[in-house]
Amino acid sequence: MKFSANLGFLWTDLTLPDAIRAAGAAGFDAVECHWPYDVPPADVRAALEETGLEMLGLNARRGNVAAGDNGLTAIPGREDEARAAIDEALAYARAIGTLSVHVMSGFSGGPRAQASYCENLAHACDAAAAEGITILIEPINHYDAPGYFLSTSAQAAAIIREVGRPNLKMMFDCYHVQIMEGDVCRRLEALLPLVGHIQIAAVPDRGPPDRGELDYGHVLDRIGQLGWTRPIGAEYRPQGPTGDSLGWMARYRG
Repeated sequence: MKFSANLGFLWTDLTLPDAIRAAGAAGFDAVECHWPYDVPPADVRAALEETGLEMLGLNARRGNVAAGDNGLTAIPGREDEARAAIDEALAYARAIGTLSVHVMSGFSGGPRAQASYCENLAHACDAAAAEGITILIEPINHYDAPGYFLSTSAQAAAIIREVGRPNLKMMFDCYHVQIMEGDVCRRLEALLPLVGHIQIAAVPDRGPPDRGELDYGHVLDRIGQLGWTRPIGAEYRPQGPTGDSLGWMARYRG
């Protein structure tokens, strides 16, 4: 099993280039990040080339976070802002050789939000297709993000089918799915053709994935049996120095 370090949560005390280097030194097979836009793409690309790691994905900007935004894509009336954020993310992804961009829905609901979401996702997919970039959408649980538009794997699957673009996929975060729905392995079995990336963290505290109510030994074995060979994203809060939280990786690698 291969693993990707999510640098939105791991090594947050370091600059992004140095966090990439730390992940390489710790034995990760790849990295991913949240919002890298304050760092020149050339610096990120240099660290990736130095370590031989791939940046699996990054997020489009969420909007005005201080005002409560957590994504723009399903917010009616803010289509221009949403598409500008998407285009910026795609440009950054191209500059560093990243092949996935996560586009967040935001806090909204109802038919107008659904229509805006699907239209903006179609724009994102069409803009990304020429570069071979996949657009990711992620269901996020309603305890961590009350009112977030996209909250279940079934809803994400329906959106993917409605938009009808082959480069639109689901980010299947086992942490969020377990909290909202449970039955993680059967949901993965059913949805794997629609999944573009898988992430893990302990439930319910989002700590390292070697504790809590999900047995990741079993979950990861099942993912391997299903034929998944790409790195699994470690998107957890280490609750101390990141290096002290990595004992799980040797255990699960086999």
